[in-house]
Amino acid sequence: MDPLNIVILAAGKGTRMYSEKPKVLHALAGKPLVQHVLDCAAALQPQQVCVVYGHGGEAVPEAMRSYSATFVIQEPQLGTGHAVQQAMPHLADGSRTLVLYGDVPLIQHSTLHQMQQAGDGLVLLTVNLDNPAGYGRIVRNARGDVHSIVEEKDATPEQREIREVNTGILLAPTNKLREWLANLRNNNVQGEYYLTDIVGMAVQQGVAVHTVQPAHEWEIHGINSKAQLAVLERVWQQVEAARLLAQGVTLADPARIDVRGKLGCGRDVWIDVGCIFEGDVQLGDNVRVGAYSVLKNSTIAAGTAIAPYSHIDSSEVGANCQIGPYARLRPGTKLHDEVHVGNFVEIKNSEIAQASKANHLSYIGDSTVGRRVNRSEE
Repeated sequence: MDPLNIVILAAGKGTRMYSEKPKVLHALAGKPLVQHVLDCAAALQPQQVCVVYGHGGEAVPEAMRSYSATFVIQEPQLGTGHAVQQAMPHLADGSRTLVLYGDVPLIQHSTLHQMQQAGDGLVLLTVNLDNPAGYGRIVRNARGDVHSIVEEKDATPEQREIREVNTGILLAPTNKLREWLANLRNNNVQGEYYLTDIVGMAVQQGVAVHTVQPAHEWEIHGINSKAQLAVLERVWQQVEAARLLAQGVTLADPARIDVRGKLGCGRDVWIDVGCIFEGDVQLGDNVRVGAYSVLKNSTIAAGTAIAPYSHIDSSEVGANCQIGPYARLRPGTKLHDEVHVGNFVEIKNSEIAQASKANHLSYIGDSTVGRRVNRSEE
């Protein structure tokens, strides 16, 4: 298989987001939209990743500086074809190039892998929609082969009836993509250089055009408004809840859990309603998490019970502890086994040894507490 390049288009202004922040930096499940795409891209082990950004200045490359990617500005923004052109000087021939979108965060690695396996030539990700409004239509000839893609603004009434649409995601030989992009013209209603025009060029040259469809329609949904962001947030959380249930976790209500990072669970974990998990959270066997608790970047050992409305941040909790209700463990807290932390107790950057108790109305900061100490309120 030829080496793979990935180009992520992330230059859109996001006018309908009504925000000063670049659209691709708005968060879904606790991390920026473009970061979801970068993580999916990394799973394909590409030789080069190039992110094309625009609105928001250096905010996008600054936010994603931990990633091994090349960031290229598109200025001015003259369409998707023009955007990909900005990346081409950074891509070597003798490879294939996959084009993704920074505002389409839920695309799955399995779908992209399927595109890699679809054959040589040009590969398009398409989907059949009951309501295709706003999407470019896939026009096929009498044999069923792809003939072209027509953007909705340029489509005839007959073409607008087509239900198979272009998602914008495509895979092409890099040398052919370079050639096709050089021949793009902007003679359309928008006066832009459409990436989709390369399909007609491929057909004229006799290059095979393959299509692949995703397993889930939500994989290809883009985000252009806060309403669309909210819809995809719920999709993500539904998928996460289904994953946890399949692993044997008991959720009091699968519709009322928010995972904004990575949540790992042992056996017989029980999670009540309204809980939020941020960053990397690990729950051991038989852990119980009470309603409306918030856990962030923490490890909870087996048998520990967390009562409702507790907040635990960057802490390590031992086995068979009792936490809360209304407890707050701040960063740097380490509780050994069988520790009790009761209501309205706050602990910061402290270590509490085995079987000690702070049952109510206490603050413990920058301290070390020995075994079997019973801390009363101040």
